[in-house]
Amino acid sequence: MIQISQVTQVFIREHQTDDVRALALQAKKYPDVDMPTAITQIAGRQVATEKIPSWKKIEDIWYPKHLSLEQCSSETTARYKARLIQGESLVDLTGGFGIDCSFLATRFRSVIYVERQEGLCEIAAHNFPILGLDHISIKNEDGVAYLKTMLPVDCIFIDPARRNEHGGKSVAISDCEPNVAELEELLLKKANKVMVKLSPMLDLSLALKELQFTQEVHIISVNNECKELLLILGQTPSKDIPIHCVNFSTKGEQEFAFSREQEQYSKCVYTDALAQYLYEPNASLLKGGAYKSLSSAYHISKLHPNSHLYTSDSLIRNFPGRVFHIKKYCSFNKKEIKETLGNIEKGNISIRNFPASVGELRKRIKLSDGGSDYVFATTLNNEKKLLILCEKV
Repeated sequence: MIQISQVTQVFIREHQTDDVRALALQAKKYPDVDMPTAITQIAGRQVATEKIPSWKKIEDIWYPKHLSLEQCSSETTARYKARLIQGESLVDLTGGFGIDCSFLATRFRSVIYVERQEGLCEIAAHNFPILGLDHISIKNEDGVAYLKTMLPVDCIFIDPARRNEHGGKSVAISDCEPNVAELEELLLKKANKVMVKLSPMLDLSLALKELQFTQEVHIISVNNECKELLLILGQTPSKDIPIHCVNFSTKGEQEFAFSREQEQYSKCVYTDALAQYLYEPNASLLKGGAYKSLSSAYHISKLHPNSHLYTSDSLIRNFPGRVFHIKKYCSFNKKEIKETLGNIEKGNISIRNFPASVGELRKRIKLSDGGSDYVFATTLNNEKKLLILCEKV
C-alpha cells in the first residue's frame, strides 16, 4: 500500500515547482524524506499544471510514475469524451491513472475501473473519493479477463496500450494490447456502446475496416497537434459513418463533421492561381481526410489534389485551421526567390506537396527559423511549384 509520510508531504508542497533533477541530487540533505516518492509527486504536479489544470490545486491527489502520466489523456480530451457517452453503468477496462475514468464517471450512476497494475489501482482508490467520485469501484484485474466474466453494462471504455514488447510505439490495432478487433464481438455483447481510444498515428481507413461496428469517429487535436482517435462502436454497422474533427486551442473549440461518402461526392474546385487568402486545415481534418468536403462547405479552391491548402478572395474567419494573408509568391527560381524573399531574415516554413524538405529549402533560401512571416512551399493544380509568403490573419 502506498504511504506518504507527513514529512514527505510537506517537502512536496514546499518544493512543488523545483527542478526534480536537481532535487534528486540533494537527497542526502533530506534523510527523513522519501525522495523517490517526493520526486514522482512533484513531477506529477508539474505535468498536471498543464495537462490536468483542475487538479493542480488539489494537494491530496497522488500521481503515478512518468510513463503512466505520459500516456494518460489530458483534461481537455477527457472532458470531450465525457460529452459523447452517458448512461447508468460504465466499465473502464484499461483504467491507468484514471483521468478518462474520472471525467466519464460524471455521466454514469455506477462505474467500474479495471486495472492490472496494483500501484495504479491504489492511486485510483485514493484519488477518486477526493474528487467526489465515490460511485467508482476499483478492480485490480486484467481487463480482458474481467470482460469475459462481467455482467452487461451500458458502456465500455477501452484504451489499449500502444507500446510493443520492445518498448516501441505501436500504431496498428493488431499491435496494441489488447487487440480490440479480436474483442469487438465480445465487447458488444457486454455493452450497448463501446468507446475505443486509439493512437492518432493509426490509419483511419484500416481502423474502420477492422472495427466493423463503428458508428462514430472523433479525431481530437489540441493546439493543432493530433492527440486521439476515438471510435464509438454500436450494435449495428453504419454505412455512412460521421467523422467529427475537433481542434482545441486558446481561441476555443473548432469542429467540422463530414462522412466518407460525403467526401467522395463533394464538389471540389481546383485552381491554377492564388487568391488573397491561404487556408491550412487543422491536424484533425488532415487526419480525417476532409479535403473535398472543406472546399464544398466553405466555397474555397484547393490548390492541388495532394497539396491540402486552399485559397479564396473573401476572408473566411471561422475556417477550421490557420488563415493567412498572401503577401507575395514566386517560383523555385533562384532569382525570383531573391527578389521575393531576399529582404526576409526569419520565417516559418511549411512543405505541402513539394519536392524538397524544410531543411533543404531553408538552406536554399537562407531563412532562419521564427518571426511573423510564413513561407508555404507547395504545388498548384497545373503542377507549378510555388513559394508563398504569408502573414497570419
